[in-house]
Amino acid sequence: MENFEENQLIETIDEEGNVIKFELFDIVEVDNQEYALLLPTDAQEGEDDEIVLMRLSKEGEDYLFETIDDDAEFEKVASYVESLEDEEE
Repeated sequence: MENFEENQLIETIDEEGNVIKFELFDIVEVDNQEYALLLPTDAQEGEDDEIVLMRLSKEGEDYLFETIDDDAEFEKVASYVESLEDEEE
């Protein structure tokens, strides 16, 4: 897999057409599928950083960030990320 630069900024567009900027925090692999952990760059001062999970796929040389619509898939990835956080503590 191609290495991402640290502090890489990602822009996505929400359902209302608003551009949302994220910082790429990490990439994890669950069941042979890669997922991006993203931190919103516009979080208000003092707010907890809420990590956003997105499915990562590659189309040619470009990486695509897709929302995870399947609740079971989302829960599986979220549980995996939480287990990583528990190991770090």
